[in-house]
Amino acid sequence: MTEPHWSVGSNQYKKRPRPPRNEPAPDLLQPAGQGRVQAMGFTWDSSAVAWDAMATMEVPRAVARFEAQLAGHVWDAAALEGNPYTLPEVQTLLEGVTVGGRRLEDEQQVLALASSTRLLHDLVRDGVFVPRKDISDRLHGVVAPHEAIEAGHFRGEGSVRGGGTVNLGEAGTFYATGCEDGGEELRAEYSRGLAYLSALDNPVERAVAYFCFGTRHQFYFDGNKRTSRLMMNGILMSSGHDAISIPFSRRLEFNQGLISLYADANATPLMQFIIDCRPE
Repeated sequence: MTEPHWSVGSNQYKKRPRPPRNEPAPDLLQPAGQGRVQAMGFTWDSSAVAWDAMATMEVPRAVARFEAQLAGHVWDAAALEGNPYTLPEVQTLLEGVTVGGRRLEDEQQVLALASSTRLLHDLVRDGVFVPRKDISDRLHGVVAPHEAIEAGHFRGEGSVRGGGTVNLGEAGTFYATGCEDGGEELRAEYSRGLAYLSALDNPVERAVAYFCFGTRHQFYFDGNKRTSRLMMNGILMSSGHDAISIPFSRRLEFNQGLISLYADANATPLMQFIIDCRPE
């Protein structure tokens, strides 16, 4: 199988015609699924995901556990992006010691992941984290300043247009909403999605659905999964649950879940996988 490419190249920032976006399979479009597709752009089977498997705790404990696992969260996220830093090297860099023999861009990516992770920690600790666009933009501006064009705001809100294309290898190509309108439709999609998410009773489901939402809609030129993972973990910790890291060792399962999300507009396999990655 051809290796999927989750990022986009500079040639994809040009304005060009887009074919219809990927749609969910007909058997997923039951009444509840139709409402989710209209609001979120994809659907899922809530009954097929073990939301209650996530332990509940006091928020300060969740934040403390996140802080203790910070290096692991940073390393997993960096490794999933193809960064060659090892976990001991990440720990060394986070202690303020430069690691010799590594490229500057790889070091910058690790430091950006560390800074955004610490920012999330502080927002939740101080009780000011809210799943909202300005918070997402702020986190994105810290996590992807060296890779994303015009980091810190949605595609189209600056001077650049395009983006939103994801190469899925043999599964084809996913096309998110364009931004030639200055990002107006992307903002509308975000508002519709947040409204739907806010109506979900289970905060774990809300958090994981947010990850899928931000990942599929490609609101930013790059760093969508990283930003969405931070937002997901903000929702989890704020509701007294452990943050979740996607282990690099399980990247194949992660990619398979992403393909289902992108190509079939079905988030169920990815949600099941994310919950299975919960801390013990």
